[in-house]
Amino acid sequence: MTKNLRILPLAGAIALLSGNAMANEAPEPTDILTDGWEVNGYIRASWRVDENGTSTSNEYGKPDYNLAATTGKNPNQVEFNISKNTAFQNGVWSQLGVRAEYGNGDSSFYSSTGSEDSNNRNEGPFEVKEAYLRLGGLSYLPEDADIWAGRRFLNRAAGLLSGEFWKQSSGVGFGYEQNSSGIAVVSVDPGEKADKPDGKTLHSIDLYSYNHEALGGSFNFDVKFMMAGDKDKYTDKEATDGIGAAITYNGNYYGLDGWTTTALAYGRGLAANRGVNFGQWSGGTSTVDSDKGNSIFFTSYGVLNINDRWQMASEVTYLHGEKIWGLGSNPNADGDTVDRLLIALRPSYMVNDNFRWEFTASYGFEKDYWGDINLGVGNVENKTNIYAAEIAAVFTVNSDYFGRPQIKPFVTFMSKDSSNEIIDKDGWGEKYGKDKSTYQFGVEGEIWF
Repeated sequence: MTKNLRILPLAGAIALLSGNAMANEAPEPTDILTDGWEVNGYIRASWRVDENGTSTSNEYGKPDYNLAATTGKNPNQVEFNISKNTAFQNGVWSQLGVRAEYGNGDSSFYSSTGSEDSNNRNEGPFEVKEAYLRLGGLSYLPEDADIWAGRRFLNRAAGLLSGEFWKQSSGVGFGYEQNSSGIAVVSVDPGEKADKPDGKTLHSIDLYSYNHEALGGSFNFDVKFMMAGDKDKYTDKEATDGIGAAITYNGNYYGLDGWTTTALAYGRGLAANRGVNFGQWSGGTSTVDSDKGNSIFFTSYGVLNINDRWQMASEVTYLHGEKIWGLGSNPNADGDTVDRLLIALRPSYMVNDNFRWEFTASYGFEKDYWGDINLGVGNVENKTNIYAAEIAAVFTVNSDYFGRPQIKPFVTFMSKDSSNEIIDKDGWGEKYGKDKSTYQFGVEGEIWF
């Protein structure tokens, strides 16, 4: 009995010492402190028909800054942004970013009978648009620095009412960023879908520095040096180098309550598309412009808070291009420039927390020398004026301008006239009876999550 009493305390002491040793064991540097997934995204569910009562891919010139209205052609667009964020014991953190998308670019109305793309157009399929990895907190880098590699839409910016991305570097690459400043290399094989010329790759070296506070707001600076790999595969008509730059100011609404983004950009050669808009559209086929192609681009957009009931979004955008997008390839053309101007307003009236009225008016102007091959019009000067007006009833959870989710019935009226008589007589085209005026109506649902 005495032996047993002595053994039991000894066993307890051994167990206690063993537990303390485990508790005091030093953590491994790679031990995970926090680890989690985040899912965000966007869904646009839109029923939109033209004056003939049919679904349409016609955006009525919106991608060319001709108008501002609810003319997006995607009836079912779904985007998922998934990130895995991990922090380690040694101070290192990682982020895996994946962006997947379905329905962008396809205007058809489908039923649920199985394979939707039965005509094999392969428009708007499910695709992974971004897949990249970021690493920060590395002991040999500054505390606020990180590195990344993969496929990205780097530093995107789009007009508020035009919806057009004027700044981005879209492709595969790598980069270093510290305190909102960085350097990156982004590369892409030019051409659409499977139509990518063999052995042609374009590169952009991006230098950027953001969030410099001054003049009551902040400034962003971008410079991009673009170049083609293996220049021997390019013809004299193709740009193989380019440089683009942009300066952006973010502040209040021109001295009033609200916010604006104002940017000025310039580019030439491969950067002739608004200076800082790099992607597979930048060049690489025999129809692109020479190194002499250039453009200057200006945009200013934002939202004014007028009072407790009224808000107003606005956008002014102007582009002047010389020898770009095929202009200048015809020596007998009357000119080799294009000018585009968009002025758009969208007042919004909050009836209550869950309903608002939305009104849109826009004016677009374009002067170019493309002509119209289908109408037998050569490369002569043509000036076009485009007018649009839209009214929408917005049913929403939050009637602020950016309140989502929302369902928005709308009707849009559009009219245009051209200085060239033949083009003018064609109006909106054969499908619309060559009328100069047309309309559309629909119901659009949107949610960000």
